[in-house]
Amino acid sequence: MSKDLNLCQFIGRLGKDPEIRYTAGGDAVANFSIACGDDYKKKSGEKVEQTNWINVVAWGRLAEISGEYLKKGSQVYLSGKQVTRSWDDKEGNKRYTTEIVASEMQMLGGRGAPAGGDQGSNAGSPAPDRTQRPSAHPAPPTNQGNAGGFDNFDDDIPF
Repeated sequence: MSKDLNLCQFIGRLGKDPEIRYTAGGDAVANFSIACGDDYKKKSGEKVEQTNWINVVAWGRLAEISGEYLKKGSQVYLSGKQVTRSWDDKEGNKRYTTEIVASEMQMLGGRGAPAGGDQGSNAGSPAPDRTQRPSAHPAPPTNQGNAGGFDNFDDDIPF
């Protein structure tokens, strides 16, 4: 069977705090949904705004990070794959759900950013300390000793 591409990327805001559970084996799983806004113009020229709700599932450390740092209104970038699951309900009817299984997550908007307001201004609160902002992926190692580093680069490069 060939490998096809199943990759979805979203930037949106959480509709409510993530729900964190643990499997019998102790693995963390987080469920939450994000709102992704969009707009378009009708033939009449009228602008229509709409919101799409995306169901998200995160596993393992990503689930733990989501539960610890994400809150209702948090803006987040997510990348993952689309999965459709099915099950039989109590009456025997086949039920389906489509969700994104997150593989990458980046928190956006800073710490002091208001849930529904302008992310660029944090009036009344100190500037967010971006060095302490958690990420789903660890930062690359820094070259402390500068052995073979680029600090002695010539700044007269013509491009």
